[in-house]
Order: sequence, then structure tokens, then C-alpha cells
Amino acid sequence: MIGPVLVGMESSGRTRDALLARGVDAISCDLLATASPGPHIEGDLFHNLQRDHRSGRPWAAGLFHPTCTYHVVAAAWAFADPDLDRYPDKGGYHQRVKPGTLVGAERRAARAAAEADLERIRLAPLVLKIVENPRGTISTRLPGYGRPCDVVQPYEFGADASKATCLWAFNREGRKVPLHLPRDPAAYVAPRWVETPTGPRPRWGNQTDGGQNRETPGDDRWSVRSETYPGIAAALAEAIYQFCRVRAGAAL
Repeated sequence: MIGPVLVGMESSGRTRDALLARGVDAISCDLLATASPGPHIEGDLFHNLQRDHRSGRPWAAGLFHPTCTYHVVAAAWAFADPDLDRYPDKGGYHQRVKPGTLVGAERRAARAAAEADLERIRLAPLVLKIVENPRGTISTRLPGYGRPCDVVQPYEFGADASKATCLWAFNREGRKVPLHLPRDPAAYVAPRWVETPTGPRPRWGNQTDGGQNRETPGDDRWSVRSETYPGIAAALAEAIYQFCRVRAGAAL
């Protein structure tokens, strides 16, 4: 098999399994156990960035799915300090804060740590690193990332869903390299159209008519929403397979 490839910060096994199906020796790594049986390291990604502990070989490539909690704009209000004068009955914010949610200085510190992890991934000693994350603040807050190399949608890859997903690719030195996942027009899933006060708007199966996510609130909502859609996972696996194949051929 071609590889080995490290799939970092993934517990679902979705892209790992897509790589294995494409003939790439892949193993996932996450602090959580894998939800799908397969090669997996339950532990700290940064303790496993140098090489494959199974063979001692350096990684041929890495695909990373960092947690998006502190990079999305949906809860930008929570980075501000509480205003108890304005919102004395809600802990200083315009809405009640759910238990366990970091706010203010603690949330800003968590964002700084998450951004430091992104930089560690970008500069990791792998020949190819691909980072995936929803649209958010990475492009504007991290100059080393900047604009994504590609932005993909599940509906371009066979899923009745909308979720803009950014992709960045870096070489060993941490410089961006081109990455574009080919789209098959036959895989495109057309939306339904909804009339809104500003005109017709497209909506897909995971969206309400108002454009919100349909996912039912619950303890595992974050996990479900963070999973990579199968078509995108397969396209990423193909891109990594082609990279590894070309690189292996050049080394012969």
C-alpha cells in the first residue's frame, strides 16, 4: 500500500477509511477513541507527528481536521468580556451561557491555543499537510494560512447538504501549495428554492428554510456536524493517493 498517511484529529474514521479504500496505508489519531473500527491512535496528535510508530517510517502525508470551536464566527460574542451592567441577569451576555462554555478571557486563551496548534501542524515535518475546517477566522487571523486553497461543498460531491469547507495544503516548509478537488457535474445535488424577504434562496437537506442547520440539539451534535461528508472524504483520499503515487514513483 502507498503511505503511510496520518489523519489527525479525527475520531469518526471517515477520511481514514476513505484512504484505506483507495489503497493508502492510513491511521487516524485523536484524543477520543475511533467510532469506526480501524487503525487508530488514541492519544495526542503532536506526540505522533514525526513518524508512523508501527513501522518507524516518516509520514508520506497528513490530513488534519482541527476542532473548529474557536475558529467559527457563530459564537464570536463569547470572546468579549461579560457586561454585567447591561446583562446582569444572564451572566453579562445577551443570552444565557450553556454550562461548560468558555467566555471572555478563558475563551480567548483557548482560541490562542487552538491557533498555535494550527501553526504547529503547518510547520510539521511532513512533505504534504492538508488542513480542513469550516469557514471561519483562520484565513484572517493566521497569515501563514490566508485564503484557503479550495472551498468545497457537500452538494458538489453527492450529498444533499450545504457546509462550506475550507482546505489548505502546505509543503514541508509550511508554504502553501495548490490544491483543488475535481468536481463531477453528475454528482451535484440541486437545492430546493425558498422564497425569502430578499428573494429566492437555495436550501439543501440539512438546512431549514431560514438557512439554519437542522441537526437536533444534543450532546453529540458537535460530533455529527464535524464529520466529513463521504464524497469529500473520497475526493481527499484520491488527491492524497495521487500525491503519494507520484512521489513514490519519483523516488524509484
